[in-house]
Amino acid sequence: MLLESMKNRRSIRQYMKKDISELLLNELFEIASRASNTGNMQLYSVVVTRDRASKEKQAPFHFNQKMVTEAPVLLTFCADANRFVKWAEQRDADAGFDNMQTFLAATIDAMLFAQAFCDAAEAKGLGICYLGTTAYNADKIIEALSLPRLVVPIVSVTVGYPVEPIPEQVERLPLGAIVHNEVYVDFVPTVIDSLYKEKEDLEANMQYVKENKKETLAQVFTDIRYTRKNNEYFSDVFLQVLRDQGFLK
Repeated sequence: MLLESMKNRRSIRQYMKKDISELLLNELFEIASRASNTGNMQLYSVVVTRDRASKEKQAPFHFNQKMVTEAPVLLTFCADANRFVKWAEQRDADAGFDNMQTFLAATIDAMLFAQAFCDAAEAKGLGICYLGTTAYNADKIIEALSLPRLVVPIVSVTVGYPVEPIPEQVERLPLGAIVHNEVYVDFVPTVIDSLYKEKEDLEANMQYVKENKKETLAQVFTDIRYTRKNNEYFSDVFLQVLRDQGFLK
């Protein structure tokens, strides 16, 4: 059942006006906490937002996507070395966790926990949607959620009971695009063409190109959705976040 759920999954952006019980949410967190993590230190945390006003406050940081305020629950998963460091200090241990290595470990932990939660939630009939905007406006989310030093938001997830009809699955690249056996085999132009052909030939994507007045689907991604200017700006913002939160000197 779980495998079938994972195989058929899709992002859900519209939710029923039905609350998620605290009992169910905590059950899902308990399940997710069994996910693999670095040294069993569990360098992650999650902030649960149910209050409408709090969701509205955070909405601009997620580019005002409607699901942020309409979902019954908004979750912010964080890389968190704060709790472990405080424990270490109280036990006369010197935790050297104010560095990039710890941030990377905590980020991996947070994402493993988040994905385990999402898998469990979907198995229980809930719908989820990842918000990639969290890293863009991490500084503002830190302030809104009162995140202390050594805590950085990594990803947010909206959760709720899906509204019917469930949206169609979006396309994925063939396995040949992502699986390399023994060593990484770089892509020659003809292979790139074959791997992206089905994606580019989809009617919806061709319409997407036309609507954005571009020549190729790749240009939509690079010129409209994820521009060099924005990528560099948000990179600078996030590097400053890591300095302010104590992970970079």
